Amino acid sequence: MNSNKGKNVVITGASKGIGRAIAASFAAEGATLFLCARNEVTLYQTVAFLQTRYPEAVINARPFDISKKEQAIAFGNWVNEQCRVDILVNNAGSFVPGAVHNEGDAVLEQMIAVNLYSAYHVTRTVLPAMMTAKSGVVFNICSIASLQAYSNGGSYSISKFALLGFSRNLREELKPHNIKVCAVMPGAVLTDSWGDYDNSQHRIMEAADVAAMIVAATKLSPAAVMEDIVLRPQLGDL
Repeated sequence: MNSNKGKNVVITGASKGIGRAIAASFAAEGATLFLCARNEVTLYQTVAFLQTRYPEAVINARPFDISKKEQAIAFGNWVNEQCRVDILVNNAGSFVPGAVHNEGDAVLEQMIAVNLYSAYHVTRTVLPAMMTAKSGVVFNICSIASLQAYSNGGSYSISKFALLGFSRNLREELKPHNIKVCAVMPGAVLTDSWGDYDNSQHRIMEAADVAAMIVAATKLSPAAVMEDIVLRPQLGDL
């Protein structure tokens, strides 16, 4: 299987949860990481953790709020100044529960900005160099909510449906450029949003499960692409 040692891996929303787990998995393989998150403190705490645990990995990080177009482009340009991207993981996102008929006036705009526009602008910024090299993989962290509407999903679900649409359109566009695009759709994953949830019965998945599948998808032959990854708890979603 191909190694990710020395590959340039860009991960957004990398300071906690799924993003942190993905960063750890690539760091363990000796990749060169370029990380961003909105919270500067938790981002650099993650960097310190990774550098201690994986001393052979090269880790670069800067705080950006990529829900804002200008900062998403600035992050992409910061990456471009240092490398050509081999693997891009658009992980940044957030969840606000609610229903379309009664959620706050700005929730849709917020969810679209964080969950869709961030990936759109970062990807557009780093793609030209990847297209010139005719290589690379783009992962978009969607959600099981991208496939199935559910109660209390509201604008979050709308934004994740849109992110899946972005992924599928991008996949078609980038075929001639030999760049793979993969939509990752996890169900319930144990992250900070679950608080002190007792998962001793393994009712929901671990963030490392998602990371393991992403790393595995990077090791396929050039002839193969994992277009969609759907991960759900063994006993079904909550």
